[in-house]
Amino acid sequence: MNSLGKVLVTGATGFIGFELARQLCGQGIEPRLLVRRPLRAGILGSLKAELIQGDLENPASLQRVVEGVDTVFHLGARAIFEEYHLVRPTIVGGSTALIKAAAAAGVQRFVYSSSLLVYPDQVESIDEQTPARPRVGYGKAKLEAEIVLSRIAEQAGMKLAIVRLPHVYGARDLMFNQIRQGKVAFPGDGRNLFAHMHVEDAARVMLAVANRGWTGFSPVADDAPADWNHFFAVIKEHYPRFRYFSIPKWAALVGTYAMTPYRRLGRYPSLYTPDAVLSWNLNIPVQKGLLWNELGLEPRYPTVYQGIPAALDDSIAYRWIHPIEDRMG
Repeated sequence: MNSLGKVLVTGATGFIGFELARQLCGQGIEPRLLVRRPLRAGILGSLKAELIQGDLENPASLQRVVEGVDTVFHLGARAIFEEYHLVRPTIVGGSTALIKAAAAAGVQRFVYSSSLLVYPDQVESIDEQTPARPRVGYGKAKLEAEIVLSRIAEQAGMKLAIVRLPHVYGARDLMFNQIRQGKVAFPGDGRNLFAHMHVEDAARVMLAVANRGWTGFSPVADDAPADWNHFFAVIKEHYPRFRYFSIPKWAALVGTYAMTPYRRLGRYPSLYTPDAVLSWNLNIPVQKGLLWNELGLEPRYPTVYQGIPAALDDSIAYRWIHPIEDRMG
């Protein structure tokens, strides 16, 4: 029996949102999927789902999107490490507009995909007591959205679950697009400890918090953080033609700062920003079992040693354009 009722997913044409929608369909649920750019809707053609057009930056369009909905999974936003003023409109403004429309429509559950970038650089593993002090604009916007969502959900009597995701990887990941091409340039020495999780497990966690009625906020990751040198070494072990090289952090920062005036003239999001360099160089490990234990689950891919080979296997079957690189529509 479906305990979630009518389900809405935002961000379903993106990386994690697509996997979440796929798993919902696998459970026999026909979700409603918010589509902002109709030309990307073809990505969803394999899913038995209801597609509906709307835009998080157009609050009036969201009223019909949430009509009759019981559960919202909110993953839609400008998901890239740019300056605060560039990511805030969708992350904070769009999330606020969506939950206000959801509250007015009587939505019962709201599951929000947040980020470990709400935390600062640190050596100790992140747990429930770790204070959020973001260093980059993306993390600042995510934390601000969490605060706004919590306030509105409490006023509306809505169940709110905030899942602070780590680096999520998989065949449709932007990084794996570069890996399939055979090389990755990393802005740093790669020795910082980072939390990771396979996309299948990220979607499983979000589904589980909704199905179990879990509320609150929590970081989550797989069982063992890994520095980037180990992450890339596992890839190379299973994909020998892969190469990666490091750019000194200072050089990457100088280069991205120099590019900033020119980047701001473009209309599309950019991967080459100072905030991206800072983000990839943070130490953000997560305590083993956090959130998983509360949900009574275990990761299907407990470390990158299991997850990366699975992602490489999936890469054989998929041809994918990440929304950041998609210039259609």
